[in-house]
Amino acid sequence: MVDLVKSFVTDTPLGKMAPLPSWLRDGIILGVQGGTDIMLKRLKTAQDQGVAVNGLWIQDWAGIKNTTFGQRLFWNWKWNPKRYPGLDQKIKDLKAQGVKVLAYINPNLNIEGDLYKTASSQGFVVKNRTGNPYLLDFGEFLCGIVDLTNPAAFNWYKGQIKTNMIDLGLSGWMADFGEYLPVDAVVFDKTLSIEMVHNQWPVLWASCNRQAVEESGKLGEIVFWMRAGAARTSNYTTLMWAGDQNVDFSYGDGLPSTIIAATSMGLSGTGLTHFDIGGYTTFGSLGLRRTAELLLRSAEMAVFTPVMRTHEGNQPDFNVQAYSNQYILLQFARLVKIYRMLGNYTNSVIQTCVRDGIPAQRPLVLHYQNDPVAVNAKYQYMYGSDLLIAPVIQANVTSQKVYLPQGEWVFLWNTSTQTAGNKYITVPAPIGQPPVFYQKTSPYSATFNAVSKIPLVPPPPTTNQPSTKAPGLFDFMTAMEYQADKKTCDASP
Repeated sequence: MVDLVKSFVTDTPLGKMAPLPSWLRDGIILGVQGGTDIMLKRLKTAQDQGVAVNGLWIQDWAGIKNTTFGQRLFWNWKWNPKRYPGLDQKIKDLKAQGVKVLAYINPNLNIEGDLYKTASSQGFVVKNRTGNPYLLDFGEFLCGIVDLTNPAAFNWYKGQIKTNMIDLGLSGWMADFGEYLPVDAVVFDKTLSIEMVHNQWPVLWASCNRQAVEESGKLGEIVFWMRAGAARTSNYTTLMWAGDQNVDFSYGDGLPSTIIAATSMGLSGTGLTHFDIGGYTTFGSLGLRRTAELLLRSAEMAVFTPVMRTHEGNQPDFNVQAYSNQYILLQFARLVKIYRMLGNYTNSVIQTCVRDGIPAQRPLVLHYQNDPVAVNAKYQYMYGSDLLIAPVIQANVTSQKVYLPQGEWVFLWNTSTQTAGNKYITVPAPIGQPPVFYQKTSPYSATFNAVSKIPLVPPPPTTNQPSTKAPGLFDFMTAMEYQADKKTCDASP
C-alpha cells in the first residue's frame, strides 16, 4: 500500500505538495475576530497564560454581515480599516514579535462591494444562460463568481490577492469554497462541458492562489488552506482542511469526521491537512453549541497533525473559546508546548509527504494491509510511521480501548506501559492525554519520552452551585465536563 500511494502521487500528474512554512510549527494559530483591539486583547490573554501563539487568523478582516445563520463576512476581499484600524502597521509589529496575521478569501464577490462592480463591468464573472451575471444566494446576500476560466479574470483576481493580501503583509489565508460552480452556468472557456469545469473549479482556484504566492516570491513563507479539491489540487494548494464541522461529537459531521477526511484525503494524494479546532457550524438556538470538552478533545487531537488552528465558529457567543477562561488557556498552553516539542518529528513527517507523497495522517491499512482489524480501523490513524493515534471522539470518556497492530508499542503518557501488538488494550484517557502509542524502536523515542513527562493541568475546583451566567459566555467547564462518568470508549471498528 505504501508503494502504491507513493507511485500514485509521484508517477502521475497529481503532483506532490510543497513544504509547509517552518513557522507553523512554532505554535498555534488563534482564530479571533472583532477588530484590532479585540485581536490584540485575545493575543495578550493567551500569551499571559503561556500559550505559544504563532499566528492570528482574522477572517473578518474585510468586514462583516449579520445574517440569521450568524455573523458572516462581507465578501469584498480587501482590508476594512473601519473594522481593523491600523492593521497594516500592526501586521508589521506582530511579525517582528514572531506572530503572523492571516485572513480569508473565496472566489465569490458580494454584489454590494466594489470588487464585484469592477469584475462585473469588465466581464470577469460567470454568466447565466441569458448572458447576465450568475448570482448565487449564499445566505441572505447575493454574490457573483469570478470566472477563473477567463485568463484576464484569473489574472485580475490573482492581482487582487497580491495587492490586497500579500502586499498588506498577510502570512496566509483560508482559500475557502471552490465547489460551488453551478452546472447551469456559462463560463468563458467552452472547450470543456460545464460539468467538467465544475469538477476542475477547485484546481483553478488553488492555482490562482498558488501563482499569486509564487510570483510574489513567498512560497515557503505563506500558507493558504482549502476545503475543496479535485485531481491535481496537490500541485497547487499548500494545505487542506476538513471543512465546516459541527461543534459536536457526531460521526456524520462532527469531530470524528475530521479523521476520515484526513486519511481519505491522504490516500488521494493530498497528504498535508488539518481541521478547525472546536469545529465551526453552530446553531445555538437549537442547542448545537461547543462545549469545553469538545474544544479540548479536538485540540489534543490537533497536536498530532501538521497544523494547530482554532476557529470561533459562526456564532461565537454560543461557543466555548480557547480564551474563555484560565483553565482552558492552561490546557492550550500545555498542548501547544507538546506540539512544539514534536516539531522535529512533525518536520520529518512533512518532508516524507513532500518527497514521497506519503500522507502525514495515515489509515492503519497503509502500513498494516494484511491485518484485517487494521484494514477496518476508521477512527485510529498513524501520524507518520512511528506514532499511532486513537483520538477521543465521544463525550464523557475517561478510558479507551485501542487496537495495536504488529510491533512493540510504548504508551506515550506512561512509558512503563509497553506491549506487543496484534491485540486491543485499554488505557486511561483523561482530557489532555488522548491514547497515543509509539514504536519502541523509533529514532524519536527520546522526544516522545520527554513529552510523557509533561504533567496534566489540574482540574478547576468543582462547585454544586448553578451558574448564573448565560450558557456559552464564560463558565463552560462544568463538573460534568471535567469529572465525567466512568466510561470506556471503544475506538475499534
